[in-house]
Amino acid sequence: MSCKTVDEVLNELDLIIDNSLKENSFIGIFAYVYRRTTAQIKTEIDHQQFEDNVRLEKFDVLFANLFFDAYDQYRLQEPSSLSWKIAFEAEHENLTIIQHILLGMNAHINLDLGNAAALVMEGEPIQTLEKDFMKINDILAGLVGEMQLKLGRLSPLIFLLDWIGGRTQDKIINFSMAKAREQSWNTANKLSDLDEVDREAKILEVDMIVTALSEIIKRPITKIVKYVLRLIKLFEEKNLKRIIEVFEEPLRL
Repeated sequence: MSCKTVDEVLNELDLIIDNSLKENSFIGIFAYVYRRTTAQIKTEIDHQQFEDNVRLEKFDVLFANLFFDAYDQYRLQEPSSLSWKIAFEAEHENLTIIQHILLGMNAHINLDLGNAAALVMEGEPIQTLEKDFMKINDILAGLVGEMQLKLGRLSPLIFLLDWIGGRTQDKIINFSMAKAREQSWNTANKLSDLDEVDREAKILEVDMIVTALSEIIKRPITKIVKYVLRLIKLFEEKNLKRIIEVFEEPLRL
């Protein structure tokens, strides 16, 4: 059953995290990061911080249901988007924590977000959603520092990615949530102008592009990035339960 409220979304994410711990599935890392951002958005909705808080909750729930649909499809071995398939198939692979997070973020933001925005505004001018859509960017930006500090505790050599960031154009280094959300808004505008058939074709087109980025996140092209990721992996926390515990702990400065 699809979720209808943000509270139901948070409960469903808790179930996915619990199941991930039981199965030692590293999709649980993305699920936690996604839960943290959703909880913050709920706080903003509860404090009436958006132009249309009712619509924003509907949008947030619809967005989450796209992830839940993909998750269920994968678990039931049913066809799903290629970008989500790559993220889920990596659940037991020997990747770094940041790679697991980025695979989920890439599929959910670059593919699902624009689709969700177009769907929630179906029959209405999508431009009326823009201010609230962009406000979420500010909310997410406020969480970046928190996530970076916690990630640094789990992965002490993660700073090496920043160090080589100016020396390579590798997608895993230059993945930007803000840029991804900007691209998603562009996708939403394109989808909103299409009929159902053309919309499905456009979503498949976007999925192919996002899948190509997923492949690069999973298997970077640049040799120095491959080497640095192996080094990062060597020294970072590998126990999934401990990783989730650190992300859940209150931030201590």
